[in-house]
Amino acid sequence: MLLPVQVTFRDIENTTGLEDYVQKQAAKLERFYNQISSCRVIVERPQRAASGKLFHVRIDLGVPGDELVVNHTPSLHSTLQDTKQEKSRSEARAVLSQKDPRRAIHDAFTEMARRLKDYAERRRRDVKPKENVAPAKISSIFPEENYGFLETRDGRQIYFNAASVLDNRFARLRIGAEVDFAEEPGDKGPQASTVKVIHPRKQARVASGVMPLSRRKGRVSA
Repeated sequence: MLLPVQVTFRDIENTTGLEDYVQKQAAKLERFYNQISSCRVIVERPQRAASGKLFHVRIDLGVPGDELVVNHTPSLHSTLQDTKQEKSRSEARAVLSQKDPRRAIHDAFTEMARRLKDYAERRRRDVKPKENVAPAKISSIFPEENYGFLETRDGRQIYFNAASVLDNRFARLRIGAEVDFAEEPGDKGPQASTVKVIHPRKQARVASGVMPLSRRKGRVSA
């Protein structure tokens, strides 16, 4: 992530490799939204009753105008209730999985990713009237890295990522596609806060034979 992740461990004797694992899981969140302002993670093993052998994970994520919180608190009782209809072997695996700190961390970040996607979708749809929406064309796309560039009418190149494309249409973008976008300052220059495809069905037919830039690299012209 661009910002440091604050990681705290409580009542855990062996944390070897766990902080790196948390950092890697946190870095994945930027795929869904690139304006995260802070990330705090607490991993603990409460020393009480039946839950003393299970790991609890709390994630606090700072985003513009809000804070997203996930408090992943599994319990032995709920795990057994959820799996009571399954075979004993499957039941045992479900219980043991929550005794694994990596699994607990993974589950907490999976839930945070879901909430962050919902938040990003709400932000993309809330295009403020004061934002200047301008026309542009897709000049390059890098599907594997989830980003691309727009070319404005005055020849500028504007960065955008998958999270900024409305209606989850990033995978359908093609070079030359016409879009409207709202511009905002980014860490490395101007970037698009929202990108809306103009007449997506018509453009899909026109650009059906055009491949993303990264897929052209392996082709040799005749």
